[in-house]
Amino acid sequence: MPSRLPRFTLAFAVLCLGALSAAGQAPALTIAAASDLQAVLPAIAAQFEKDTGQKVTLIFGSSGNFFTQIQNGAPFDVFFSADIEHPRDLERAGLTVPGSLYEYAIGRIVLWTLNGSGVDLRQGLRAILDPKVRRIAIANPEHAPYGRAAVAALRHEQVYDQVREKLVLGENISQVAQFAQSGNAQVGIVALSLALAPAMKSSGSYTEIPESFHPPIEQAAVVLKRSRQSALAQRFLDTLRKPENVRTLQSFGFAVPAQAAR
Repeated sequence: MPSRLPRFTLAFAVLCLGALSAAGQAPALTIAAASDLQAVLPAIAAQFEKDTGQKVTLIFGSSGNFFTQIQNGAPFDVFFSADIEHPRDLERAGLTVPGSLYEYAIGRIVLWTLNGSGVDLRQGLRAILDPKVRRIAIANPEHAPYGRAAVAALRHEQVYDQVREKLVLGENISQVAQFAQSGNAQVGIVALSLALAPAMKSSGSYTEIPESFHPPIEQAAVVLKRSRQSALAQRFLDTLRKPENVRTLQSFGFAVPAQAAR
């Protein structure tokens, strides 16, 4: 059976925020963001802080776990999901600011391996059938959109049943990248945005998995109704539409829908 990493819990998120508050450093804006944004969002948030003088705290994790935490009252202002369904479900449940949802990007997945692994990426996804590939890291498809895309791609290539016992499940796509980088898995199916980050770019190589192999990874963000600074939260979403931030997203392999740019 695939192995799994421990969950990022609501209790942990609340503990982190509580510690910040106790230290007198309560953030003006708290953002729950899908892990594929780890290489992109910090720089955008830093510029937002510089422009507005308002502090931003970013918490990265799996979209599915954040969705559950938000349903249970997690103290987030904005939710950046790696899919569009979770924000839509929150919208239908009346947990978002009406009209705040928008699709900010479309993600891509790649097959990544360490330099010197001997895995021939020229074979594309079928490279995982090489006997030297003993472990394959993917995100947990139960709550990670990138994991669901990985499973869909494996099924498309009709290799899922052959490799399912080799799958190692990360709780989010960032943990999958760490697992592959550590060499504990010979390959990982990771977000293109992470593969293009300096650490992964210098330590390994990748091949893109065709978009036709899986449903589109449509990613959306939303302002949460429980936010006490919804105007500031909306302002943060709006700043992502600026040309320079659109270019940043594109530089990390995201496609940006026309309606998300202006």
